[in-house]
Amino acid sequence: MIERSPQSAESRPVFTKRRLLVGLSVATGVLLLVVANAHLVYVAMTSQPDCVAHLRAVDETSGSFRAAKSAC
Repeated sequence: MIERSPQSAESRPVFTKRRLLVGLSVATGVLLLVVANAHLVYVAMTSQPDCVAHLRAVDETSGSFRAAKSAC
């Protein structure tokens, strides 16, 4: 029969603390990413940009473009 030596009490908590710290760091990073993306989606859905001055008719001499459909 092979006898295994028990793990020392000092090495086990260090491994557990390190693993917990890494897990909390990863969870915090993922949570931060989710919150930032949710904020971007919220702002995109609730804001409407102001009207911008643009050409009302096609100007072929200067090569300028106009809006496809004006919202103003």
